[in-house]
This record gives sequence, structure tokens and C-alpha cells, in this order.
Amino acid sequence: MTDTIAKLTIGDKTFEFPVLSGSVGPDVIDIRSLYAKTGLFTYDPGFTSTAATDSSITYIDGDKGELMYRGYPIDQLAEKSHYLEVCYLLLYGELPTVAQLKDFEHRVTTHTMLHEQMHFLYRGFRRDAHPMAVVCGVVGAMAAFYHDSTDITDPMQREIASIRLIAKMPTIVAMAYKYSVGQPFVYPRNDLDYASNFLRMCFSVPAEEYVVNPVIARAMDLIFTLHADHEQNASTSTVRLAGSSDANPFACIAAGVACLWGPAHGGANEAALNMLKEIGTPDKIPEFIAKVKDKTSGIRLMGFGHRVYKNYDPRAKVMQATAKEVLTTLGVENNPLLQVAQQLEHIALTDEYFVSRKLYPNVDFYSGIILEAIGFPTSMFTAIFALSRTVGWIAQWKEMIGDPQKKIGRPRQLYNGAPARDYEPIKNR
Repeated sequence: MTDTIAKLTIGDKTFEFPVLSGSVGPDVIDIRSLYAKTGLFTYDPGFTSTAATDSSITYIDGDKGELMYRGYPIDQLAEKSHYLEVCYLLLYGELPTVAQLKDFEHRVTTHTMLHEQMHFLYRGFRRDAHPMAVVCGVVGAMAAFYHDSTDITDPMQREIASIRLIAKMPTIVAMAYKYSVGQPFVYPRNDLDYASNFLRMCFSVPAEEYVVNPVIARAMDLIFTLHADHEQNASTSTVRLAGSSDANPFACIAAGVACLWGPAHGGANEAALNMLKEIGTPDKIPEFIAKVKDKTSGIRLMGFGHRVYKNYDPRAKVMQATAKEVLTTLGVENNPLLQVAQQLEHIALTDEYFVSRKLYPNVDFYSGIILEAIGFPTSMFTAIFALSRTVGWIAQWKEMIGDPQKKIGRPRQLYNGAPARDYEPIKNR
């Protein structure tokens, strides 16, 4: 807290509210007593100016294009770390020692199998069901199978649930993919790392051996890392709101999956790839750009700009280099999608129309290209995003559960409906 006081004058009365300071970032005005003092609420659709919680997990400076997990810049973690180490950092606040990381990796690896009865859940879905519908249902159903980790008042049960979700989400997502293509489920293997295990469960078949390409595994690990958490976004806020009612952790994460499914959130990389496919070839870019600039066309530039970042998305820089490496490794470096993406990026970064609007490439612009090159259909992109974000949701949920200031979420409203009126019997109407 600072010594600064914010003053609000309403009519002839002035009210004072303390100003709180975090370790970095903008100060916030503490308006918890606003209604009690003034009888008024604030009005902030989309919560664009409202801090609903205090957190020590992730920090974003959109103007500078910075993203930090527990104080560590994302580009350093992407270059020097790997996903499970980042998971440990997000969950426990510090980077692990060698012994701590070994123990954590062991706990995650030995919890990757699903309860065998859960396999029958998949058969209840249509084969053409969207993977996110399947993932949302299966994650929510975990509460029906793992009763020993649903008591949120027990720290040990919260820990077990956390490990189970991180460990089993790749298996759940891979099984959703296998079910959609009519192939048998592939069980996880404890001798593989997190990303390699996921790739094997998605792409191996019983009829032949499958060897994971280390370049592809590293790219997959990077995608997981870059999407692990992103402060108080829509799905994270959904997890927190669900958790504020003391719902079990599996229900809370299922709520996060449901929110992430929306095309304005988790489906953005799918939309970016579809845009590149619609453009088709580099020679059609000028025509597309002209339509984007024409406000009456209804054409949008997907994969550029971000509600938070007003600078270059730091995750996009990592993804750009990784996309080139993956395509080269797979022998598809002349992929027309990448050529379109590169030229589109160049135009967007040099054209005054886009520069003035700060429409820089975001992480979705390149991650979609990488996932398609690896072999995933676009319908799987958001499910992979959910897999990546699970640890962030859990870290935020655990932080909220342990917060002594925790209250059930109950936003207010500006009511614009009919005023109070008397009921009139139907015969008189």
C-alpha cells in the first residue's frame, strides 16, 4: 500500500479510497468500500479497468510486450527451460532444484494413465464431436472417478488433484484425437518426456513403431510453455469464479476448458490458420490487405494484435523461429502457408495502417502453422491450448483457495429492465 489516497467527489461529498501498489505494474484504487460509503457501484464491462484479485503468478506489460512467470521473462524460460520445470515454477513459486524437479517429474509421469472405466465415456460421444466438447466432458467427469482429491479444504487433496490434472490432460486430449480419427487409444509410457509422450499417444499406432522426432518434441514443449499461463484472462477468471463457490478442482478446470473453447479466446490460432488458408498464395495478399482496410468488407486480420499487448507479443518471436525450424525438419519449408505468413507479417509490420494500430503478430499467428505441420487438424488446436493452460489454471485456483481474502464471486450490474410493477391476471390483459 502507498500513502496515496484517491478522492471521489459525488455532489457535495468527497470520499477517500486507499491506493494499493504491487511489485510492478499500475497502482490500483481499493474500492471495496465504495458501495458501503456511497451506495454506488462501478460500471466496467469486460473488466478492462478492474483488478479482481491480487496474484504473484504471472505479470504482463502490454505496452512493453513483456510476459513473466513468477518474475522470469518468457523468452528466457522458452530458451533455457522446459514445460515441467515451468509447471513447477508456476505451482510452487520458485524454480526447482535437481532433486525437486526429479521428484516432480516422477509424480507427473506416474499419474498419466486414466481410470480404465473413463474409456467408456469417449464411446458416448459421436465420432465427429469437437475435441473440446469431449475434453470438457471428460475433465468434468474426473470428479466422479477420483473422490480422494475433491476436498478443497485438504491441502494434500488439492496437491493430488493438481498433479493428476497436469499428468492426465495429455492423455485425455490424445484420446479425444484418437477417438475422432477412429484409431485405438494409445497408453502413455513412463520412459518418455511430457511432450514426446503426448506426440506418441496422438500419432503412434499398434501396427508399427513410432519414434518421436526431438525437434518436433521440443516445438511441442515450447507451445506448452508459451501457453502455460497468461494472467487474469477469460478462462482463468472463469476458473477462479467457479472456484470461488468451493467447487471441486475438476469442475473448475472443466469450466476453464469451456471458456477457452470460444473463438475469441482459445480458438484464435485456428482462426489465424484458416485465414492463411483462405489467402492461399502470396500473390493474393494485396487483395486481402485491401479488404482488411475496407471497414465495410467484414474481413479481419486474424493472429495480429492482442487485447493486452500493444507491442510485439513476446511469445510470437519464439514461435516464429520455431515454425521455421519445424517446417525445415519436416521438409516442408516451402509450405505456402509459411510464405503467406512471412509476407503478411512483413506488410503488417511496415504498412502505416497496421503500425499505427499496433497490429503486431501474436503467438496464435505461428502456433497454428506449427501444429498443422506436425499433423494436427485445426479442431485439435484449442484442445492443445487447454492442455498447455491447465497448469496455469491450477496455479491460479490454488492461489485463490489459499487467499484469506477469498470471497464468492458476485459481480454487480446496471439494471435496465422494467421497474417494479403489479401482476395483472391473464383475464384482464
